[in-house]
This record gives sequence, C-alpha cells and structure tokens, in this order.
Amino acid sequence: MSISAQTAQHLRQVFTGGNWTSVNLRDTLSDVSWQEATHQLPDTNSIATLVYHIVYYVRVITPVLKGKALTGHDKESFSTPPIASPQDWEAFVSPIWEEVENLAQLMEQIPDVDLLGLFAEEKYGSNFRNFHGLIEHTHYHLGQIVLLKKWIRSLTAT
Repeated sequence: MSISAQTAQHLRQVFTGGNWTSVNLRDTLSDVSWQEATHQLPDTNSIATLVYHIVYYVRVITPVLKGKALTGHDKESFSTPPIASPQDWEAFVSPIWEEVENLAQLMEQIPDVDLLGLFAEEKYGSNFRNFHGLIEHTHYHLGQIVLLKKWIRSLTAT
C-alpha cells in the first residue's frame, strides 16, 4: 500500500473508526443531541464549533487537490452556522462522512513522490505536512469533544 493510501486510510479512521486510539468522530457524535452540541461551557468552544472547525479544513484542502486555489482562512474556521433543532444538527453532521471520503480518495491518487511537493504555496509546506496536520488536528479536537461531551453530561445528569 502506498504512503498516500495509508495516509488516506488514517484520515478515514479518525473520522469513521478503525484507528489504534479506538476513538473516532462519527461514533463520538452518534449520540450527541443538538442541545449538547450547542451547549456553551465557560471558556470553551461548543462541540458544534469544534466539529465545524475540524471539517472546515477538510473543505479547504479538498479543492486544492482538485487543482483549485487555496481559499481558506483560519479566522473563518470557527464560523459555525446556527443549530436550533435536531434537523439542523443532522444537516450539519450528515455531509461530513462523504466529504471526508472524497478527500481520502483524492489523497490516494497522489503519487508518493509528490507527498513532499508543495501544498498550494511554499508557506504551507508539503502535501505530507498538510495531510498529517489535518489528521493530528482532528485527533486533538476529537479529544476535546470527548471531554466536553462527558462534562456536559455530568452537568445535566439527574
């Protein structure tokens, strides 16, 4: 298996399962209500905001791998849309898995020799750096989501 294919698999696994941490975003969010997702604890981002932040970078990297310009800006990565119902939450979460799969398929197509090539511009480093950065970033915020979920549930338990 190529390094690109292994990297794509690693991306899939943090989002949908099978990684060695045994924690993934899909399972973690599977029983989160919209109220829990939008619950704001002091000095933290909400679960919904962290999910948006994670997926924002999937949505920024994907067009670059299709030959388009990099258009994302970090300041936009926390611009979570309003979520005020179970339907809003479902509509927010449901496209994530297909978007991640689309990105993984694009990553698999990159020849290993091009992994060290530049991602969009020199200041962003290599493709390898950006792909693994996305995976590490997702694991980091996934840990926060797991802790927020436990914290919120401990506060609302009766």
